[in-house]
Amino acid sequence: MGQTIFVPREVAGNEPRVAASPDTVKRLVGLGFGVTVEKEAGSLSRIPDEDFKQAGAAIGKAADAARADVVLKLRRPTDAELKTYRKGAVVIATMDPYGNEAEVAAMAKAGITAFAMEFMPRITRAQSMDVLSSQANLAGYRAVIDAAAEYDRALPMMMTAAGTVPAAKVFVMGAGVAGLQAIATARRLGAVVTATDVRAAAGEQVASLGAKFIMTDALKDASGEGGYARELTDDEKKAQAELVADHIAKQDIVITTALIPGRPAPRLVSGEMVKSMRPGSIIVDLAVERGGNVEGAKAGEVVTTANGVKILGHLNVPGRVAASASLLYARNLFAFLETMVDKEKKALAIDFEDELVKATMLTHDGAVVHPNFAGSAKGTEPASKAAPKKAPARRKAAAKPASEKAAGAGAKRTSTASARKPATRKSGGEA
Repeated sequence: MGQTIFVPREVAGNEPRVAASPDTVKRLVGLGFGVTVEKEAGSLSRIPDEDFKQAGAAIGKAADAARADVVLKLRRPTDAELKTYRKGAVVIATMDPYGNEAEVAAMAKAGITAFAMEFMPRITRAQSMDVLSSQANLAGYRAVIDAAAEYDRALPMMMTAAGTVPAAKVFVMGAGVAGLQAIATARRLGAVVTATDVRAAAGEQVASLGAKFIMTDALKDASGEGGYARELTDDEKKAQAELVADHIAKQDIVITTALIPGRPAPRLVSGEMVKSMRPGSIIVDLAVERGGNVEGAKAGEVVTTANGVKILGHLNVPGRVAASASLLYARNLFAFLETMVDKEKKALAIDFEDELVKATMLTHDGAVVHPNFAGSAKGTEPASKAAPKKAPARRKAAAKPASEKAAGAGAKRTSTASARKPATRKSGGEA
């Protein structure tokens, strides 16, 4: 048998998603891999073991990770999982490294080659590997569904013999991937939708979905490099806050989507703004895992304020649509792994000069190699000289990552520069 891939059942954070699907298992087997899926790994995503078996996978147990050349996961491996991996194994997952430098160092110490899927560069050839976009789309959709479930009125306008039911007013803050999907979903449900973003270019995308774009004249535009948002000045923050404060008091549902990689989520909705809203209004905070955009939001809780406003702080929002999220995530992983496979030899052949590898590799050969973390992890010197070539040049190229806001639950992105600058694609809106 050739090289092997192991897909575990997720153990951290009550994660219902799985990193493979019957379709991707079939494709991986076609590439020459032997695939083992841990028993009931897909049960919470509506994928029974039998479906994996019919696709060509073996059903195994957690200990099978010790023999795997590649491990495909949703979340960063725990210390207990790291102890079961063989040295040199390739582990691909969403690693959430910011603020977790000790865990990154532990992966280096374990000797694995770790790839962070959320660091995938925003270039044309990587569109099919963009886990942030695939998961943020579902987060934006689910945010509206969750809000509608908590809202005790109808969203669309209804004209009946007994009278007219007015349409709900929905305000989306951040026209990134999650925000645009939230706008589209709310519009499909018949709500009157408005949205704001600090990038003027987002206005066209908002309008194309049938929503009204609002933006303070004092801001003009805060677009940064690569289509991302730049940091606002104090005057711009004040002007934006005044605009939002006036508008938010008239809304029935507010959805916030702003995240900044490696930093706490920006505060968009103050306690005073929440107090100005009518009883029964709903706020969905998609950034609650990073501190939240909304004052008073609590991770993993639905908070009802003294004035009757509900603030939804659900964790892992894409996981609340696990069946769909798993299928998309599995395709993202397959598309990336396929680029590292020699089709003729049917074996892994990692090109350390590939821009995708440079952007996403966190650890390799006993060292933390990603430029954003290499300096913060002590005691992780390479065990040999097999680390990626030209690492110093890569560090220099990525020394000044652009500040950006990413739309979506847990949607964090690092803008990693490389020596080459391929044509970038339009993202559909990362706020």
